[in-house]
Amino acid sequence: MKSKLRTLLQHIATLWKVGFFPIAPGTAGTFVAFLFVILYRPGNRTLLIITLALLVVGTIAAHSAEKTLGKKDSGHIIIDEVVGYFVSIIYVESSMTVYVLAFFLFRAFDILKPPPVNYVEKSLNGGLGVMMDDVAAGLYVNVALQIATSMKF
Repeated sequence: MKSKLRTLLQHIATLWKVGFFPIAPGTAGTFVAFLFVILYRPGNRTLLIITLALLVVGTIAAHSAEKTLGKKDSGHIIIDEVVGYFVSIIYVESSMTVYVLAFFLFRAFDILKPPPVNYVEKSLNGGLGVMMDDVAAGLYVNVALQIATSMKF
């Protein structure tokens, strides 16, 4: 692979330098996604399109970055956190409370990796494995938020 393309893919996978944040780069990546949603307020359809595009590009970028960084699912690769957070909030009530709750729930599910999230992480290799465990964690959060926001107390 050409050097410039490899460098671009690493920048995408690590969100340029955010993935090299010295403390909790995954949380920093999730925070970038949170800020994007707060600042731009994309509609559900737009967010779905962005998420699907980032899933494809992120899978390719994460696969390349694993090779460049020399480590399976390197902590510096954080495009998966962005996609996972976006999955968490697609077609969920649009409010600051929900976005903040999604942030903390996503970080918890991503770190704890309850079944089958842990199975997804272990069973898939390369960029697909990097991305899909965060997608699975995001789906958990999305379902939890769908249930919570549909209940009227």
